[in-house]
Amino acid sequence: MRIAMIGSGYVGLVSGACFAQFGHDVVCVDKEAAKIERLRKGEIPIYEPGLDKLVADNARAGRLSFSTNLHDAVGGADAVFIAVGTPTRRGDGHADLSYVYAAAAEIAGALQHYTVVVTKSTVPVGTGREVARIIRESRPTAEFDVASNPEFLREGAAIEDFMKPDRVVIGVESTRAREVMAAIYRPLNLIQTPMVFTNIETAEVTKYAGNAFLATKITFINEIADLCEKVGADVHDVARGIGLDGRIGRKFLHPGPGFGGSCFPKDTLALAYTAREVNAPQTIVEQVIAVNDARKKRMADKVIAFCGGSVKGLRVGVLGLTFKPDTDDMRDAPSLDIVPALQAAGATIVAFDPEGMTEAGRLMKGIEFAKTAYEAASGADVLVLITEWHEFRGLDPRRLKELMRQPRIVDLRNAFNPEEMRGLGFAYEGVGRPAPRN
Repeated sequence: MRIAMIGSGYVGLVSGACFAQFGHDVVCVDKEAAKIERLRKGEIPIYEPGLDKLVADNARAGRLSFSTNLHDAVGGADAVFIAVGTPTRRGDGHADLSYVYAAAAEIAGALQHYTVVVTKSTVPVGTGREVARIIRESRPTAEFDVASNPEFLREGAAIEDFMKPDRVVIGVESTRAREVMAAIYRPLNLIQTPMVFTNIETAEVTKYAGNAFLATKITFINEIADLCEKVGADVHDVARGIGLDGRIGRKFLHPGPGFGGSCFPKDTLALAYTAREVNAPQTIVEQVIAVNDARKKRMADKVIAFCGGSVKGLRVGVLGLTFKPDTDDMRDAPSLDIVPALQAAGATIVAFDPEGMTEAGRLMKGIEFAKTAYEAASGADVLVLITEWHEFRGLDPRRLKELMRQPRIVDLRNAFNPEEMRGLGFAYEGVGRPAPRN
């Protein structure tokens, strides 16, 4: 199959490279000429483990190419995937669909034969219908179908998620479009991946419902962690105790400073606003949004309270800035609330993140960036772990203690063993873990 991927950002680039790995001929299109030039040189503009090799291998094999020419890419395609950004619209919380609709208008002018136009971007219910209307209005005689094929990619594990997904959701309403989509995903059929064929609206809602449910699980266990701290329970044992129930499951029951990233914050907002518009308010989701926003802001207060009520004049070492490990994505990261609040309270921040410091430097000012985790700890009055990069779990606590001015750690991801840290002389604070008994 010949595929045009409109948008060469995170979703478009990963999806395009994986489709090429399936054996399809893929052209990734983007308006940013500089980005396309970098991709042609093999330079990957985002950090995603394994993506550089996947892109290089398929480009070398001639299955993956990059272009700024949408007209040519669409004209030769059997399927065109729209994978442009849908950021939160300023002022009202809705998803900004201007890029999706602009892509649809351009696609309309480039269609040359029957084509399936697929929304891969995360879009509110009703978007597929509007894409079809835009194309039909511009090209009344064009042969095309619109489909919805939402992505379910975790940053840091996106390639595995695409190649070995839990399921593939496809919204189509014609036999012809279904056959095209089935042919595109045939390699996954061969490994018996569940294929959920449904209508367009159902596919669109499924994406938002999935992300909202996961965000709710995270928020739920975070509130349970607060309860555990008050009553002397251990949230990790609680999470294991409920997670072993097959109806609940163990995933996304990890307490922390709140969720962030490119999906959960904007998708929960978009779902809440869309539901309000059709008079079906999602009050649970709305509460999840409010609780999560408050939690991220409250984490700085947790650090300040741990330091005796003030961090004025203290040197605070910060480990991890991105919203999760194995990505350079800073969008809605908890650090964006925590670090500025500590600065406002008078702290000096020295931070280290394996991949996110360049982007963090654009978003936060007045931070000293360290070259290593140990350098961030050097001379620190307190060390705050915000993102659980794997390398932080392997840090030598004895060396940390020797480097720090005061051996104090606030572990917002529970990456360290509290008994071990306290046994070595650290003052330690985790999330949802009981304080030591006298």
